[in-house]
Amino acid sequence: MNPHVLIVDDDAEIRDLVAGYLSRHGVSADTAANGEAMRRAVANRHYDLVVLDIMMPGEDGLALCRWLRERSSIPVIMLTALAEESDRVLGLEMGADDYLTKPFGARELLARIRAVLRRAPTGVALHRNDPDEVLLFAGFRLWPGRRQLERPDGTGVPLTAGEFDLLLALARHPGRVLSRDELLDATKGRSAAPFDRSVDVQLSRLRHKIEVDPKSPSLVRTVRGGGYLLSAAVDRGSSS
Repeated sequence: MNPHVLIVDDDAEIRDLVAGYLSRHGVSADTAANGEAMRRAVANRHYDLVVLDIMMPGEDGLALCRWLRERSSIPVIMLTALAEESDRVLGLEMGADDYLTKPFGARELLARIRAVLRRAPTGVALHRNDPDEVLLFAGFRLWPGRRQLERPDGTGVPLTAGEFDLLLALARHPGRVLSRDELLDATKGRSAAPFDRSVDVQLSRLRHKIEVDPKSPSLVRTVRGGGYLLSAAVDRGSSS
């Protein structure tokens, strides 16, 4: 089935142009002019991804991204007219999976949408397996097929698409140091830009969700000059 995307932007021309382009290239697209319209849309329909403008009157995209993150792990691509790295990082810290700076080409946006939604990137293989397969580590249960993570106490851990893919890449290769480039491939495929800091931002968010002490992580360790590794042993099984 074609992916279903929601475009949230106060500029009607941008909404219509982007929606039209995506629709012609196999992506079903709805539009929303503001936060209120976005909330109505996500309450009534399922979306595979939200394209969200940062600079909007009233509630801005950062606040709306935070609202989405409190309720869902739906992937979010932020649109921003701000070229400063700090602004892009702030969007990632709010839970965005990727960002695109205005003015942008619809073709590039389509490529980024496909990259975020893609679940079989080159480099570090994530695989798409039996939904009953489960990876067990440090008391956590990770279902690759279901894209779910469960804490030792049985409660679910809400993860963004990027956070999930990072954890899955690490869990597929326990004890192995994965470079930032390998992890960028796992989360963005070929759309990653040089010096992209999204891996660091998303790993920081991931640590806050799974580490006992995020400031002194014991599960996802940083290897100076090398990358990151999952230090826990991983057992593979099935929940069926």
